[in-house]
Amino acid sequence: MSWLDRILLLLTGLAALYALARFYQAYNKSPRTAYLAYMLSFLVLLVAGVLLIFLGYGLLGSPWVVIVTTLIPLGLATGLVYDLKPEWGKGYLAYAVVGFLAIAAVYLGGMQSLAKVVMPLVHGIAGLTIVLLPLWAVSQGTAPAGFVWVSVGGVLIGLGGIALAFLKAGKQFLFFSQQVVVTILAPLLLLMTLAYTWGFVKRLLAQ
Repeated sequence: MSWLDRILLLLTGLAALYALARFYQAYNKSPRTAYLAYMLSFLVLLVAGVLLIFLGYGLLGSPWVVIVTTLIPLGLATGLVYDLKPEWGKGYLAYAVVGFLAIAAVYLGGMQSLAKVVMPLVHGIAGLTIVLLPLWAVSQGTAPAGFVWVSVGGVLIGLGGIALAFLKAGKQFLFFSQQVVVTILAPLLLLMTLAYTWGFVKRLLAQ
């Protein structure tokens, strides 16, 4: 890992820490399940970034990392549902818990063939939720226009996640070779985190 990658990952961690602090402040003023879910996601993102700085990209091959980082999209998606469609909150939380446990089971159990089905399914639903719900909220006028940056963040991490998944399967996704993925991963994580942070702060300021 280059020093540039480490600097970008450090900036990613600082952005995640800032978002975490803003949600903590919001939760202290108005305790909401959505804020807890958001904080969980940004906390995992912060820890993952710090670990990558010290341990390098080889860490991505660990099944524990794959399992724990699943909390990032699941936490964000669950928070968005509780935030924007609270009547669906409990049902979506149940899906998130079941999805997380399913991913943990297939990876810790070494069921690689099943993982190729479970991982895209769980991440796909969470990813669509992250991309579509903010767009819907903005179109309905229930969230500021800047909230669409959360959707942008969802698209960015979706592309990176698909590329990593193909590499782990021994294949290449479009032009995302292993060298390309390693080269763009740190900038992609930073851009994703900045997009999420900007969008969520715009939402918090409007409330």
